[in-house]
Amino acid sequence: MSRIGKKPVELPSGVTASVSGQTIEIKGPKGVRSFTATDDVTLAVEDNAVSVTPRGKSKRARQQWGMSRTQVANLVTGVTDGFKKELEIQGVGYRAAVQGKTLKLALGYSHDVDFDIPDAVTIKTAKPTEILIEGIDQQVVGQVAANIRAWRKPEPYKGKGIRYKDEFIFRKEGKKK
Repeated sequence: MSRIGKKPVELPSGVTASVSGQTIEIKGPKGVRSFTATDDVTLAVEDNAVSVTPRGKSKRARQQWGMSRTQVANLVTGVTDGFKKELEIQGVGYRAAVQGKTLKLALGYSHDVDFDIPDAVTIKTAKPTEILIEGIDQQVVGQVAANIRAWRKPEPYKGKGIRYKDEFIFRKEGKKK
């Protein structure tokens, strides 16, 4: 039995859910998100909560049960609070700035890196060394953060590069004479 799948997903006030077939649509103050579940589970809305139940006792049905419940919970979190990732830039001369729908990154290359901001997320730079990525889709927010970080990953000797706010970089000792 899935301990995660057994718990129904509570819908806070201001959030509505509608099920049509295997697709659930969640509407909230930040927007609308939908998820299509596989045929191995059944989605139902009752008593201001969404419940997911498996169809059968197969291994795949039990796998999809917990995963589908987590996807629905992420939809509810996305339309109520939203998701965010914070990046910080370390290095002399490394900085970021938002200009319209473009994030300009100075990362020590001979040219500035222009990163086009997708429509699903908003990017803010409170300081030139901090980047805040926000959106209602957890997957898109995480992917955008990973794409930005990929331009200059933190290196282990001086720690220069783009890192997540709470990321620990294992530091190495340099050459010895």
